[in-house]
Amino acid sequence: MDAINSGDTAFLLIATALVMLMTPGLALFYGGMVRSKNVMSVIMQSFVLIGLVSIVWAVIGYTLAFGPDTGGLIGSLHYIGLRDVGQAPNPAYAATVPHLAFMMFQGMFAIITPALITGAFAERMKFSAFLVFSLLWTLLVYSPTAHWVWGVGGWIREFGALDFAGGTVVHISSAVAALAAVLVIGRRRGHGTVPMHPHNLPMTLLGAGILWFGWFGFNAGSALIAGGLAADAFVTTHLAAAAAALSWAGAEWIHRGQPTSLGVASGLVAGLVAVTPAAGFVGPMSAIVIGLIAGSLCYLGVLAKWKLGYDDSLDVVGVHGVGGTFGAIATGLFAQAAINSAGANGAFFGNPALLGKQVVAVLAVMAWSFGITYGLVTLVKALMGVRVDEEAETIGLDLSQHSEGAYAFGTE
Repeated sequence: MDAINSGDTAFLLIATALVMLMTPGLALFYGGMVRSKNVMSVIMQSFVLIGLVSIVWAVIGYTLAFGPDTGGLIGSLHYIGLRDVGQAPNPAYAATVPHLAFMMFQGMFAIITPALITGAFAERMKFSAFLVFSLLWTLLVYSPTAHWVWGVGGWIREFGALDFAGGTVVHISSAVAALAAVLVIGRRRGHGTVPMHPHNLPMTLLGAGILWFGWFGFNAGSALIAGGLAADAFVTTHLAAAAAALSWAGAEWIHRGQPTSLGVASGLVAGLVAVTPAAGFVGPMSAIVIGLIAGSLCYLGVLAKWKLGYDDSLDVVGVHGVGGTFGAIATGLFAQAAINSAGANGAFFGNPALLGKQVVAVLAVMAWSFGITYGLVTLVKALMGVRVDEEAETIGLDLSQHSEGAYAFGTE
């Protein structure tokens, strides 16, 4: 354990805690956007995933993602049950921190990714079906994708595509899964005819603020050491979020005549999503450009769902799908080897080949996540039913699935 650096370890533990906080932040972000009769069900889904995915990750998910490579596609079972994952470092990934710290940092990414999907099928999925789906999705989609992109020997990593903190692994995989899920589950009853406005925007803004705060751990923490690269990722993360918040609000102002607080919140998240794959490969000015484009682009992506006719309740596809895809491609444009020698130059710095590699990685992750997710939701639907009945949906999932409500009006 002589190689362990106390500063790097403290930095990674703090970053891990910040990423953990993002899932409760996401719960508030989503909770404020649904109707009052469904707020606890949405929050419950995020919180229960902290428990469920943590256990799955420790038992088998981590070894599938970061165990010794098997054919470039999956990790071996060497680390099953966290065997040989202890206080000594794992030099293959992080030579100056305990292996346990690296494992748990990555586990927080595994937790929030299926939580992102919940925003798409909010207000209509059975809780029991949600649990089964989330467990299987973590093992069959998240862990393999993480190995492809980040695992030593993973085929996308060996191919040379870049993803600093999860543009493909987290955002594209979850958004494409969200689209597949809602296509199988169907629209909410009354979609397009019954008002379904956010019931508590202050809650959503609080959640957005927590996400912004936690995202510093998400992106800067992915440097895995306390140093210059972490500082670059911290700065690029903040600037992209700031630029995207302004961009979304501006696009909304032009299109609708007024900017909204929900637009600012959605915009800053879009910027965070877009800069995630690029954070440790690009400079501050590039991050501002990425954020400015992402804010307006994701706003258009959200508008598109009404023309395409699918019911993505809380805009997972428009924000995480569009933002993650743009961010991965932008990495192929703006990346600089001078910022991160472990990366490569992008097209704007003399290496257009990187752009092609980014596109291949995006398409591969999209195809895998969509296909497996569509099959999983269809299987769960056939075995146990995936959607609540009409009465349960009408009274709301808070009461029908959990026998509780967010607000107790008229009581002492």
